[in-house]
Amino acid sequence: MERNITVEKINQTKTSAREVEIVERKGIGHPDSVADGIAEAVSRALSKYYIEHYGRILHHNTDQVEVVGGQAAPKFGGGMVLEPTYILLSGRATTKVNEDRIPYKSIATKATKEYLRSNFKHLDMDADVMIDCRIGQGSVDLRAVYDTQRLKANDTSFGVGFAPFTDTENLVLATEKFINGPAVKSKLPAIGYDVKVMGFRQRDVINLTIAAAFVDKYVRDSSEYFSIKEELKTMVEDNASKITDKEVRVYINTADKDETGIVSHYLTVTGLSMENGDDGSVGRGNRVTGLITPYRPMSMEAAAGKNPVTHVGKLYNVLANLIAQDIIKEHGGDVEEVLVRIVSQIGRRVDDPHVANIQVIYDDNVDPSKHKNDIRNIADQRLERIGDLTQMFVEGKISVF
Repeated sequence: MERNITVEKINQTKTSAREVEIVERKGIGHPDSVADGIAEAVSRALSKYYIEHYGRILHHNTDQVEVVGGQAAPKFGGGMVLEPTYILLSGRATTKVNEDRIPYKSIATKATKEYLRSNFKHLDMDADVMIDCRIGQGSVDLRAVYDTQRLKANDTSFGVGFAPFTDTENLVLATEKFINGPAVKSKLPAIGYDVKVMGFRQRDVINLTIAAAFVDKYVRDSSEYFSIKEELKTMVEDNASKITDKEVRVYINTADKDETGIVSHYLTVTGLSMENGDDGSVGRGNRVTGLITPYRPMSMEAAAGKNPVTHVGKLYNVLANLIAQDIIKEHGGDVEEVLVRIVSQIGRRVDDPHVANIQVIYDDNVDPSKHKNDIRNIADQRLERIGDLTQMFVEGKISVF
């Protein structure tokens, strides 16, 4: 197959060399990430059921999840949840095969509960959340396009990717994972799961502004709250020194004291801000890189929950990043930065995009012609094996937020 893959040199300053860079990550407990995680968990559960009973993944897109915040009354020593968080499961799925009715609502509801239970230990599944499944049957046209034998794209869309990550991007991603990881949670159980990290680099100084929810039952009073916050700051700074040689300045819960001297505290009952009015939606947070990167090309696609067989909003965004990473691995000495964009056409095979455009920033005095064919081959081979991604999505081996 002769694929339409273009490789071009671009003359611009690589991201890591620009004066200013901004990078954000919404952690696993942020309401938008909660919605993403649920959508993906439901898609995986449906995919596994379809494979087990019908030998292939049937049409579905469960990328419409809404998290509507509840009400809580946190206080030092332990408060209570007053009104549960409302979680709406929406989207489309194959609900019937011949005369077989598929228990899709039960599958989706169970997957949601298992995801929440396994990731957020302070959440009471009986009292703190209310799950409403409104997933319906997909349209006839889209189900006709969805053909797992011919692998035809069921949308006209595009995916984007880039490599390598800058120090700022690596640091922001690693910092959230560190705070929500076992090292911090075991030493500081008061730190909850709703963690957002905003990275701002100016020249060689990286500023990290972190919002971290505290779990109220582990904090006795205001003094202990600020003591824990200082300890967390020290841990984050120590971890940052392992990731970058740049100067890192860490700020945590900066609204705790305003300019008038009024003191407040970021306390929650469950470690999640969705308990008290914060809402979330699929696709409103991190891209498939796990980051929000306004200094990089991005797609607005909501990848979480989309079917893992033919939905290019999911496949192409992941694939574009894998292609970019492969190019850096092979040509990192001569290639400074890679940008990849892949465009689909509904009804066209997913392994044969309308165009795959690769833009390359080379190091000084590099002859692009020496690398062009090899870069094209890297993309061609990834597209040829695009079907490999499907099982990886089903097994949860690829993160999309």
